Amino acid sequence: MDYPAYDPGSAVTPLTAAELASLEALLEALPGDGAMPLDGLDGYLTALVAGPRALLAGRPSAEWLPVVWGGDGEPGTADPFASRRQRKATVVQLLRHLRHLQHQLTEAPDDWEPIFSIAQQGEREWADARDWCAGFLQAVDLQPSLWAPLWDDPALGPALVPLLVLGGGLDGALDGVVPAPPGEDDLERCDELSRAVPDAVLRLLAHRAP
Repeated sequence: MDYPAYDPGSAVTPLTAAELASLEALLEALPGDGAMPLDGLDGYLTALVAGPRALLAGRPSAEWLPVVWGGDGEPGTADPFASRRQRKATVVQLLRHLRHLQHQLTEAPDDWEPIFSIAQQGEREWADARDWCAGFLQAVDLQPSLWAPLWDDPALGPALVPLLVLGGGLDGALDGVVPAPPGEDDLERCDELSRAVPDAVLRLLAHRAP
């Protein structure tokens, strides 16, 4: 299936809060269990921006867009979208969000805020970036060989440990260095690791500059 190419020079039109909520509801309502949650989607697109340039440069959008909703399947299989119009609107929103992330991370990193889940316990809010990091690692899985030098870099690799711990790990990435993930009820450790993720992404982005 043909999809519009991503244009890094297009206008920056961030999704509104209402549009993000609508996109989240749509992804949750898609049949099957392959669609990403909104925070996973945000992590996935962030990796496309902050990771090796070859991830997006010249790569057809048909290779990475369908991953968001679990793939297009074989010809003749059921379409997860209710209509072509719904599919097109979703693709446009994804490309807009990707462009906004690219603008923030490259032009205004202080304004960038990843979309993490937040757990409320009394008056305390606990950040939970597990789905976000799982989405990030799905982008890594598109071409793991491009990332191998990053995990092996002695200055950068250790900074990326929170991404691997919360995202579930990757074969061959920092073997023997990545500790076990936090338990389901270990909100404090999950929060600590989650709050280290933005710095890891900014370190990654700086590593690949210019």
